[in-house]
Amino acid sequence: MKAEFFEPGISADTKGFWEGCKEHKLLIQKCDCCGRLRWPAAYICPECLSEKFSYKEMAQEATLYSYITVRKPFHPSVEEKLPYYVIDVELEGGIRMISNLVGAEGKFPKCGDRLRLKWEDYGAYSKPVYELED
Repeated sequence: MKAEFFEPGISADTKGFWEGCKEHKLLIQKCDCCGRLRWPAAYICPECLSEKFSYKEMAQEATLYSYITVRKPFHPSVEEKLPYYVIDVELEGGIRMISNLVGAEGKFPKCGDRLRLKWEDYGAYSKPVYELED
């Protein structure tokens, strides 16, 4: 069975993120009052409780914070991708997000490795993924 991308659940809070992904831009909410970056997206700032925000486009580079190697499929649709990496990526401003490491066949990632943003396109949606920097 071919691996597929399951459509994301888009809410008012996450709409800007997914629209940025369509344009291959990694957009993270930034509070217009205190300047705090926030992920996951939220209606109000957890720091100052402001409802005002804009989006900051994040850098293409990130750091590998942690990862797991998946060797057993949780669903038949991902069996052909085994083994694959689920990673915890650290972005600027202390933001961390879960993603996938691609193009790492035969390589052994280490926490602290530098990563570069890539995109996987699935019809109407694009998903941010990362590869090891050379």
